Amino acid sequence: MVRRALWLLWILWPAFLVAGVAEFVFFSIFDPHDLVVFGRPLEASRQAVYALGFFFFWTLCALSGALTLALRGGEVP
Repeated sequence: MVRRALWLLWILWPAFLVAGVAEFVFFSIFDPHDLVVFGRPLEASRQAVYALGFFFFWTLCALSGALTLALRGGEVP
């Protein structure tokens, strides 16, 4: 159980920090109301787009971290 908690900590905390930076950079370049998905403009509020963007970046970063730990192999210290 402790090992699993360590893995989650090693994956989710850095992913959270990087997702915050990625969201800041992305939305400082693109306005949420200018985004188009499948040829249609988004019809959500800016806060909703910011939240979805953050969770998208967090998931992407967490998957990257999980893949890195999985490919690392060996025993977890």
